[in-house]
Amino acid sequence: MTRALVTGGCGFVGSHLVERLIARGDDVTVFDSAPPPEHQRLARAYGRFVAGDIRDADTLAAAAAGVDVIYHLAALVGVDQYLARPLDVIDVNFTGTRVVLDTAIGTGAKVVVVSTSEVFGKNPTVPWREDGDRVLGPTSADRWAYSSSKALTEHLVFAFTRQYGLEATIVRYFNVYGPRQRPAFIVSRSVHRALNGLPMAVYDEGRQTRCFTFVDDAVEGTLLAATNPAGVGEVFNIGSMVETTVGDAIELIAKLTGPNAKTVRVDTRTALGPSYQDLARRVPDNTKARTVLGWQCETALEDGLVRTIEWARENPWWLAQSDSGAL
Repeated sequence: MTRALVTGGCGFVGSHLVERLIARGDDVTVFDSAPPPEHQRLARAYGRFVAGDIRDADTLAAAAAGVDVIYHLAALVGVDQYLARPLDVIDVNFTGTRVVLDTAIGTGAKVVVVSTSEVFGKNPTVPWREDGDRVLGPTSADRWAYSSSKALTEHLVFAFTRQYGLEATIVRYFNVYGPRQRPAFIVSRSVHRALNGLPMAVYDEGRQTRCFTFVDDAVEGTLLAATNPAGVGEVFNIGSMVETTVGDAIELIAKLTGPNAKTVRVDTRTALGPSYQDLARRVPDNTKARTVLGWQCETALEDGLVRTIEWARENPWWLAQSDSGAL
């Protein structure tokens, strides 16, 4: 039995990770700013829960006492967050990770830090290998606050492994989707709107491409990163390599949710302002995760969407949430 601490364990990917850890018999402590509402908790099996701010070193240290591994998922994520709260995004993501790494040094725990495909920015050379260049826009565009904050957390991880010998691994998620994701992302927001009888937003022409990764596959990659000694001091792209246009993904959601699903075109410059900049393509090279960790993306997009839509239909509390985004 492994004793694990999951920061952000009440969140989207975090809650799925917690369930997997408990199902395999681990002793799990969840650290998050607040517990989930009662109606959400019915679908989850939590171990010990500790409420706290990820930047609070004392509270985190108490929660981490005696653990073997820390899965660090706590972060502020999403376009709506970095446009509305760019300072909080930077502080929570960077300072919070520094506190986690300092805590791990004090406890001797191994750490898996979750990062993002956003670190690559708008590098035009795809697919992106883990050592690919970062290509960003101006610092005046809040789009890049999240990307830079997560890139700095990766610098922290590498610095801690090289300077202090910390056992740590980074996983970079690529467009993860699935049940429980708040309706602020391409898939979750489109499913939410379609099932509520609202038009799904196709930003600009919908020609941007993404590689959608089902949450179960992301969790599997995270677990493998924690258990494989060859992953220490390394970073891994965890994402499908099947490139899909946003427009095609939304058309597929429309087909799966019913004949009445509709779309509406949205100009991002008008709707979101100059602080937002979109990415034309986002494609990982996941060769390293496959060869070193033995991981592969198992879930086809249509299969994952079917599971996500079925779950959404069965959970009216999720459909009753307000979505996040501009129309």
